[in-house]
Amino acid sequence: MTLIETLASVRPGTALADAMEKRAEILRLSEAAHDAVVLPRDPGGLSLGLRAALAARMARQNRNAALADHYDTLVARAAEPATAPLADPEATVTEPRVAEIVRHADRLTVAPRDATQAHIEALRQVGVTDADIVRLAELAAFVNYQVRVLAGLKLMGEMR
Repeated sequence: MTLIETLASVRPGTALADAMEKRAEILRLSEAAHDAVVLPRDPGGLSLGLRAALAARMARQNRNAALADHYDTLVARAAEPATAPLADPEATVTEPRVAEIVRHADRLTVAPRDATQAHIEALRQVGVTDADIVRLAELAAFVNYQVRVLAGLKLMGEMR
């Protein structure tokens, strides 16, 4: 069973399980995307703990507790005490580089249309590389994709 199926509480033998089975390739690709974006072999300048904490934060901002719990598990596994508090959207961040990363992650989650070139420049000013800016955008896009897929599956599961 994939992460999406688990978080959507897809039960075997249901119409939703049948529909998911017909989309097995999409689920497989979603699992691969999860691993590539959240748990890459080379995390660049965005550590695994930072990625997991940001993903948990994004899930919370989208009010998806199950997804936030999944990412909290990855935060704990990463054992990076400095990044763990970032999973809470109310956390205060003082280190300039991390604060700018968090601001941009929040923006991409809550108001993506508001992101501008000036925000990219602000990231560069605090030492975030272009490759890490792309990694951050990928993370935000993926977590927000997960949130929307899970919301859709929840609705489908309720339509019995």
